[in-house]
Amino acid sequence: MNQLHITVNGETRLAPAGSTVAALLSSMGIDLARVAVERNEEVVPRGTWQTAALSDGDQVEIVSFVGGGSDSATADDPLIIAGRTFKSRLLVGTGKYTSIEVGKEAILRSGAEIVTVALRRVDMTPGKPNVLDTIDRKRHMILPNTAGCYTVEDALRTCRLARELGMADMVKLEVIGDPQTLFPDCEATVAAAAILVKEGFVVLPYCLDDPIVARKLEDVGCAAVMPLAAPIGSGLGIRNPYNLRIILERAKVPIIVDAGVGTASDAAVAMELGCHGVLMNTAIAEAKDPVLMAEAMRDGIIAGRKAFRAGRMPRRLHANASSPQSGLIE
Repeated sequence: MNQLHITVNGETRLAPAGSTVAALLSSMGIDLARVAVERNEEVVPRGTWQTAALSDGDQVEIVSFVGGGSDSATADDPLIIAGRTFKSRLLVGTGKYTSIEVGKEAILRSGAEIVTVALRRVDMTPGKPNVLDTIDRKRHMILPNTAGCYTVEDALRTCRLARELGMADMVKLEVIGDPQTLFPDCEATVAAAAILVKEGFVVLPYCLDDPIVARKLEDVGCAAVMPLAAPIGSGLGIRNPYNLRIILERAKVPIIVDAGVGTASDAAVAMELGCHGVLMNTAIAEAKDPVLMAEAMRDGIIAGRKAFRAGRMPRRLHANASSPQSGLIE
């Protein structure tokens, strides 16, 4: 047999007999530094690509990251996740921007230090821009996420491939349970989180604003819990602050609001409740001026955190004069 019949990212392809993974990638003009490879649903370690021979009928997946998802704290008030310190409490995604250039500038202006990216099959068009071009690796930590995964198995595969791509072990876990609402499958999320924690991942799971689910995720070892404010991409803001308050009262790990924020006041409210951070994408990317909105979100996070630390005045049913009553002119 002079040629192999293999499937690459769902497409039938011919390769010379004796081809290796490295040879296949080179023949396709793919930047080896920016991809991970799976063969027959098993990750192929990067160090073996030169010798990993392909066989007739192999199913090969080549994946990379795509768009998924200033100091906002004083030196004595950092966000700490699994022992790692971050000055910014704003986390941002990379999807939905009208161009690479707009996304890059918005991310920069947001002041975020953690930037989420999704894992997808490589677009085999030579020279096509990659979402990693929007991220300054010296400024930002890349947080791979499992967006679009509907099963435990798919979420695990995605995280393992992200690790193979050379990312840190911190991952944002999503196991979606419904394609319309994009609400998470909480049972599957807890199951996937437990496995990933045992494999050494630092897991930040997206979940419903359910105190019981939040506790279960914390109990299996998640480094933070990320309850939604409202459905992904809805911009409805925080729909149930009371559940978030219960989660915050009980949590021993950071609580980061994920999904549903629409504008800077939503971010400020989340911080005033005592949340430790906010993750957003659509609210910035779909604003009329994403760069300006990124700055607004940065400032909203800062203001909300300061207000929480300051402690708001008590609410009163009746008026309470701010000027003294003594010495009034009669």
